[in-house]
Amino acid sequence: MTTAPALPRVHIATDHAGMDLSTHLVSYLAAKGYEVRDHGPKEYDAQDDYPSFCINAARAVVADQSAGVHALGIVLGGSGNGEQIASNKVQGVRAALVWNRSTATLARQHNDANVVAVGGRQHSVEEATALIEAFLQEPFSNDDRHKRRIGKIATYETTGEVIE
Repeated sequence: MTTAPALPRVHIATDHAGMDLSTHLVSYLAAKGYEVRDHGPKEYDAQDDYPSFCINAARAVVADQSAGVHALGIVLGGSGNGEQIASNKVQGVRAALVWNRSTATLARQHNDANVVAVGGRQHSVEEATALIEAFLQEPFSNDDRHKRRIGKIATYETTGEVIE
């Protein structure tokens, strides 16, 4: 008999455009048994700046993973583009913008993405929740070709060397 893998700790951040979705996800995921850490913002501000929230969530994912804690991140915005870009500036983060179930599962299977970006204005709450659940539940394939490719990205990220 095999046991299901432990649920990851989830770090979440948003901007004002994703506040309603973030509030829903924090409650929804906690009810499903996930340990959710909310990196903000704490209140609605139409002029907020998402980079600090997303960078802090991404840094927390990397710190947890470095400490051996199974952790993933969620960053939300109107489109998810800026939030993905900000998250990807954190060394060790592979943030993927997802827009359907296939992109959500492939981000995990092929890229071992550790942060998912979703546009809160692009999907209904139900659709966005389904995309995020697909991402959180999908394991990395551990295929050699994918590990090799991720390794090349990590090498460039840490050394600036491009490996052919």
